[in-house]
Amino acid sequence: MSAPTLDQFQRQVSELLLRHRSLLDVMSKYDQTGSAVNRAVAKAVTECGCIELNAKKQAYSDDTDLTEAQSVLQHHMNGQLCEQCNDVLRAELGRNLFYMSALCNLLDINLEEVVARESDKCSTLGLFNMR
Repeated sequence: MSAPTLDQFQRQVSELLLRHRSLLDVMSKYDQTGSAVNRAVAKAVTECGCIELNAKKQAYSDDTDLTEAQSVLQHHMNGQLCEQCNDVLRAELGRNLFYMSALCNLLDINLEEVVARESDKCSTLGLFNMR
């Protein structure tokens, strides 16, 4: 079975969303699910310990070119998610994606178009697309 497209998923969300039809409800659920994603990552560090953080100032100078900066900059993470934390994070990311799709539906925004535009921007701007 192939994975559903973003359009198919967005239509499915539209059919399933019953309780939170208000824009304000969907916005608050989207925010809440984003927080749950962050909490799941924090728990992977603080409760499970499958990943560790060692954050410090990034070591690069203004003389570093952008390509070299990619190899110098660190993500501050050691380890890999265990199976349980991975499952929890996938579930939380799924809920977040559900409410992102619901928000797009209410605002008449096609999620696949959003992804396509962002991908085009990344392709066009390359390393200059830093945020």
